[in-house]
Amino acid sequence: MARDETGQRRAGHAAVDEPVVDLVVAGAGGGLAGALRAAEAGLGVLVVDPDEHFLRGNNTSMSTAMIPGAGSRWQREAGVEDSPERFLSDISAKTHGTADPVLADALARLSAPLVEWLADGAGLPLQLVRDFSYPGHSADRLHTVEGRHGSVLLRHLYERVRRAPTVDMLVPARLVDVVTSDRTGTNDPGAVTAAVVEYPGGRRETITTRAVLLATNGYGADRVRVATHLPEIAAADYHGGQFSRGDALGIGARLGARSAFLDAYQGHAALARRSRTLVGWATIMHGAIMVDAGGARFGDETTGYSEYAAALAARPGAHGWIVLDRRIHDLCRSFTDFRETADAGALVWADDVEQLAARTGMPAGALAESLADQAAGAGAGGEGDPFGRTFFEAPLRAPYAAVEVVPALFHTQGGLTVDGDARVRGGDGGPIPGLYASGGAAHGISGHGAAGYLAGNGLLPALGLAWQAANDVARAHTLNPAHQHTGTPEEGTAP
Repeated sequence: MARDETGQRRAGHAAVDEPVVDLVVAGAGGGLAGALRAAEAGLGVLVVDPDEHFLRGNNTSMSTAMIPGAGSRWQREAGVEDSPERFLSDISAKTHGTADPVLADALARLSAPLVEWLADGAGLPLQLVRDFSYPGHSADRLHTVEGRHGSVLLRHLYERVRRAPTVDMLVPARLVDVVTSDRTGTNDPGAVTAAVVEYPGGRRETITTRAVLLATNGYGADRVRVATHLPEIAAADYHGGQFSRGDALGIGARLGARSAFLDAYQGHAALARRSRTLVGWATIMHGAIMVDAGGARFGDETTGYSEYAAALAARPGAHGWIVLDRRIHDLCRSFTDFRETADAGALVWADDVEQLAARTGMPAGALAESLADQAAGAGAGGEGDPFGRTFFEAPLRAPYAAVEVVPALFHTQGGLTVDGDARVRGGDGGPIPGLYASGGAAHGISGHGAAGYLAGNGLLPALGLAWQAANDVARAHTLNPAHQHTGTPEEGTAP
């Protein structure tokens, strides 16, 4: 396949007789990890994506680049005690035991090998997050990149893909169907034989392939599906990729695939109303509070940013304020999202409570009471907080800042049912040969609703299941003497 100067095979210039590729990856987000892993095994890979601006426009690029790795070498070097079993326990606790135990166990066990491969195999400059802890994680296990922004992570993966000799990219082009071998008269769709892609003008092309990875994210941009499955957050802002329209669900349904946890999602209660940028929950974990339009707190903010989106949506006017101080402002400047929010002028500063109330329109009495509760909780180690919050880090001190926030839907967490190797399950429960799903296209490990979401448990299935899909495709091809490769994934990396 011919590439242009950017390393992408441009839409509209496809050959008539498309050569066989080993793996078609639909989605240039976390799916790029699968493309790189497959390339390591010498497999021919084609990545297709409908978004010409995927480097800034998909959910991977919009993330904070937090990837859990339970038992990684960075943890060992820092003296952090962790294990897949401990991670699995945290997942179970956060989801109240509703997460798929098989998939959760598989992802917990591959998390450390995944982050180490991202560093060693993909050259990603990862570091362990130690300056604060996200809700639900009992150990410091999140790994990220400089700037803590998904665009940095995705750009790095893309540059690696560009240099991989056995990987081509077809952009813009959308995967619209998967062809399987004919099993007439049975409920078995057979094995994957081809992928059908559609170009912006409507022309379609069938590309023969041995496997397809659906890495198209979830259905957050499909407002009809959101209203059907996620009514509590349906009126909130959608802050995700415009092409997350549930394509994998549609393709899977035509093949008789199972789906699960379609009511699961990651919400966020910290989207700045003025700039439509992410304030970030690090503000809260460093001691900030959230109040509604009336200046009153309405819960324990540290329970989690995902479930707090629905709580904020239920408040009068469906908006509120995060109140912080200079200390928290300075600590959070390490996040690209927070810097963009501050630089956009979304923060309102004031020398005292009365001035802050006047500049935000909140009642001074209620706001003063909320700040007094924060100071008391910080001084008493959280003891006696009316909402049960146990950690405030330090009292807020003037000058104060407040940023108006609205609830948002970031991405859905339910999708096609997969096993620990990312293989999509058919109607009989067995895998559909050659069909894989990752990230929001798969059913995830967040249980039901929003409360089960743990930080990083969006990127873990996005990168980890894509990586596992490539491992499985490589194993299958290694076992078939008709296919010869330059290498295979290392032993012991799969769960």
